[in-house]
Amino acid sequence: MIIYCHSTQHGRMESTGRAGTLGGNLPTPTPNSMKFIVDNNVGRLAGWLRALGYDALFINPIEDQDLVQIAQREGRTILTRDRGILRRRVVRSGEVPALAVESDDWRRQLAQVVRELALDATPRLTRCMSCNGLLRACPRDDARPHVPPYVYQTQREFLVCEDCNRHYWRGTHWQRIHDELLVLSQ
Repeated sequence: MIIYCHSTQHGRMESTGRAGTLGGNLPTPTPNSMKFIVDNNVGRLAGWLRALGYDALFINPIEDQDLVQIAQREGRTILTRDRGILRRRVVRSGEVPALAVESDDWRRQLAQVVRELALDATPRLTRCMSCNGLLRACPRDDARPHVPPYVYQTQREFLVCEDCNRHYWRGTHWQRIHDELLVLSQ
């Protein structure tokens, strides 16, 4: 496995020498090929990674040990600002990949993750931004009791989360999300 502990500024943890090995001729990771577990200190990242179609698990609260064990068991990359997690043996050895997130601002965090892990930043609507479940097409009539009347009258296509039953449509909220994410891909 590859470990992504990156940054030597201001006395922060140094790379193991393996960081950046996703560059070169390797393919860009796709939402089907990469899974994340997002630490509490960068929790907003989870929803935005989900908007890109990535499987981004977020459990709040969670103990560091449990977070690392889940990452190891499920083949997830840890995203965290917690240097204690990054110093754990399984992370330092590369057995559990992790990225040291630098900024407090979610936009900078997302830009860093996309850049350093060479992620595809194309906006998608394939995962529930709340629970991480997969979205599937929902017949319009089935969506009716779950959406506001105006939305039902103005929208033709709906999606529903297979796990939490939350309903989605391409309204103004989707346009705002789409616009935020487009900035990353430029």
